[in-house]
Amino acid sequence: MVLLADVVTTSHEVSVTRSRKAKTAAIAGLLGRLDPAEVRPATALLAGELPGGRAGVGWSTLAALAVAPAPDPSLTISAVDAAIGEVRLIKGSGSAQRRTAALTALLAQATADEQQFLVRLLGGELRQGALEGVMVEAIATAAGVPTDAVRRAFMLSGRLPATAEAALRGGEPALAEFGLELGRPVRPMLASPAEDLESALVGEVTVEYKLDGARIQVHRDGDEVHVYTRTLREITRSVPELVDLVRGLDCRSVVLDGETLALDDGGRPRPFQETMSRFGAQNSRELLLHPYFFDCLHLDGADLVDLPLRDRLDALAKVAPQHRIPAAVTPTAERAAELFDEALAAGHEGVVVKDLDSGYAAGRRGRAWRKVKPEHTLDLVVLAAEWGHGRRRGYLSNLHLGARDPDGGPPIMVGKTFKGLTDERLAWQTEEFQRRETHRDDWTVHIAPDLVVEIELDGVQTSPRYPGGVALRFARVLRYRPDKDAASADSIEAVRALLPGG
Repeated sequence: MVLLADVVTTSHEVSVTRSRKAKTAAIAGLLGRLDPAEVRPATALLAGELPGGRAGVGWSTLAALAVAPAPDPSLTISAVDAAIGEVRLIKGSGSAQRRTAALTALLAQATADEQQFLVRLLGGELRQGALEGVMVEAIATAAGVPTDAVRRAFMLSGRLPATAEAALRGGEPALAEFGLELGRPVRPMLASPAEDLESALVGEVTVEYKLDGARIQVHRDGDEVHVYTRTLREITRSVPELVDLVRGLDCRSVVLDGETLALDDGGRPRPFQETMSRFGAQNSRELLLHPYFFDCLHLDGADLVDLPLRDRLDALAKVAPQHRIPAAVTPTAERAAELFDEALAAGHEGVVVKDLDSGYAAGRRGRAWRKVKPEHTLDLVVLAAEWGHGRRRGYLSNLHLGARDPDGGPPIMVGKTFKGLTDERLAWQTEEFQRRETHRDDWTVHIAPDLVVEIELDGVQTSPRYPGGVALRFARVLRYRPDKDAASADSIEAVRALLPGG
């Protein structure tokens, strides 16, 4: 039986080392000591996630707790899992008081270090999607199986705890049992930034529009249809027009990957925020969404994720040719440049260049998919914001921006910006940041590192000022990305790749 203290110690070891090898070894060492029933909750805790998902506890509740710590560690992983599960079930009249009492009882059994860990965990401050890569390698090490087998099972299950349990219980055969399951979303494959179109045109590729829309994944099994966002949140009830469209395709079952967006009367994309407004609980059904699909992961009983893209595109052409994203397969350099210009003229962001021989590598930013835009943009994590001066007094203005650490550490700060912030955006972020606040000083409010913002910049430069050794040049806010999480943010490697000669 493993104690929470062991998880806290391992988590600390992982946070203080920059070595990916050391992180992997520390996590694998703990995983190898777990009882079977402890694997799922411990894996979640090590990844900085709550076992079973969110528990409905806000920072205001956590900040009001003042509980004397226990002198010695006694809490087991199973006890913590059970206690959090009980908190999650508390609802109805008087729930705030009952939730506070349950949290107080849990924290009273925890040492000072364990209390700090639990509070950060419950508040979402420990969530590090970037740690997933290290976790996959650690699971493979602990189970003595190939990393690719763990990565594929995680891609198809979307659940790291379930993947770890299978690997440690049954090894590679148990991992091979994971398949694409209709109605269970697959983690989306991602694109890396390219310096320019010419450098991205390597080998046999397809070049397609990069739409200014929102990522969707649709699953159909007979008449049953599900629609998911980039973060695997189901939005089926919010988008009936997409459900009807997919239900009308000539197939029995299908899984499609693509984008959706709202168009104006001239066929140009409406503002991104209007598209995203359709995904909320309260949305305007008058604003219709149009889907554009670029990948087919399953068709009529056959899983296609392991096939090369050229075969998946053939399947897409069979099932939804009229909804295919504008693209050119194996274009000349001249035709690729024309398509890039056409995409921009139509109001879109640029193009994505994809290797036709590539498989579907979910959740990863590799070189198989490269996005090309006329301006440099990065998806970064907001770490904090400073109170403004002058006409911005009373508003949180200057953003602290971080890039994802591919080795599983916290986001790495790469710069600040107060540019591109409209009055409306200033008002929104001032309210939203205080809701996400973890701590503050006289000038700065620090927030849980899970809010992604799209930043436009002129480039980057070397700088000793920030821990990553690089700094953004003339950064400005384009928009917030509620459709993305911290695991989808650009890495410090992507930022460094923008250095002159990088």
